[in-house]
Amino acid sequence: MSTPVPTRLPRLSAAVRESVGGLPRTFWWLWTSTLVNRLGSFVVTFLTLYLTTQRGFSPAVAGLVVSAFGLGGVFGAIGGGVLADRIGRRPTLLAAQALAALTTVLLGYTTQPALIALVAGLLGLTSNAARPAISAIMADLVPARDRVRAFSLNYWAINIGFAVSASVAGVLSAHGYLLLFYGDAISTLLCAFVVFLRIPETRPERQPAVTEEQAAAEEPVGLGTVFRDGPFISLVGLTFLIAMTIGLGQVAVPVVMGRQGYSATDYGLVVALNGLLIVLAQIPATRLVRRRGRTAVQVVSSLLFGFGMALCAFTPGTGAGAGGMGVYMLSVVVWTVGEIIWTPVNQALVAELSPVHGRGRYQGAYSLAWQVSSFLAPLVAGVMLTSWGAGSVWLTCALVGVVAALGYVRLTRGSSGRHLEAARLAAAAEPASASATTRVRDGGNSDAAVSACS
Repeated sequence: MSTPVPTRLPRLSAAVRESVGGLPRTFWWLWTSTLVNRLGSFVVTFLTLYLTTQRGFSPAVAGLVVSAFGLGGVFGAIGGGVLADRIGRRPTLLAAQALAALTTVLLGYTTQPALIALVAGLLGLTSNAARPAISAIMADLVPARDRVRAFSLNYWAINIGFAVSASVAGVLSAHGYLLLFYGDAISTLLCAFVVFLRIPETRPERQPAVTEEQAAAEEPVGLGTVFRDGPFISLVGLTFLIAMTIGLGQVAVPVVMGRQGYSATDYGLVVALNGLLIVLAQIPATRLVRRRGRTAVQVVSSLLFGFGMALCAFTPGTGAGAGGMGVYMLSVVVWTVGEIIWTPVNQALVAELSPVHGRGRYQGAYSLAWQVSSFLAPLVAGVMLTSWGAGSVWLTCALVGVVAALGYVRLTRGSSGRHLEAARLAAAAEPASASATTRVRDGGNSDAAVSACS
């Protein structure tokens, strides 16, 4: 009697190669550095819980501190994007990571509320200055046809690390929160070490223009150009709405769980579920999403974000219990599905809209959506929790999700839709672009992540 296993192996092998094959070796080193960094990403995840339980801050004051982190991130995103275009991706990334590690340790030893807010702002600036450089490196390295896959794989690495770090942080915090600050700093330095050894400069070199189109493409891209790009700024605005939905939930959930009697370990398990689901489902989901319309993916995911967070309204009002944990975990499952399908599609669209010599600035402007939300969401959530209760937060999440879904529908219509389609076609017809040039310098492609680490 024959077994079906051998017939399935070629299909499995083909699926694996379709998911991870053919990407540049340098991409896999960047992927590895991201994984190393996120394995120790403890502090930001547990910052609200640390401030309310260890420092005795009220939700409103804790929200102000977390907002300071977000405000620093606003300046870090823009500054990091400009530096990535001016001095290069590699020096920007290395400097940001080294300073972020130093600031993380400093935050762990700071006790005065005003100084905690100041150092949190510096940590937001330094840690987020690296993000535009990382995204620009990926856009430099990977051709347009593979970018959804590349951004998905990078996001997969982030969440492998996140799933592990959230679980470990919950346990470590029981032995002292200072361990979280040191662990976070060490992982950031190890990430910088991988970048220093294995990732070359990928910033495209300017080429002499032959045609008018090439001359236009070689023109310098300033921040004014970025903020006058209507369709791109519309995309940033919609991303901001999604980021606000996530941010409101990330601030409210630990506070509400703490009030209901749940421990830091309980919260760590809930948070870790998000990363675990992404680890298990991101790669197969990306293969399915690549065959679906981009607008449909963005609309559905917006609704999943909003109503997934809103499910937290159905947890018991007081007292920790299995029923409440089940609701929190169901909420995480729903909005995580939205995150899985939305993130790579949205990031690939940003890369398509970014001019070759303005990728750092465009990625920095895109990061603004996240950093401004990191600044505003804690303030808004803190006021809501103090003045109107948790129910107001969950209702707001649902409404914002609906508005974002309608916004994505509108974005694909009229002149904005034509602009997006033109950008997609231009990116697809990029055979001799910076990504191709970088791949030559990179020394070829790697068919699997393993070969990059051997």
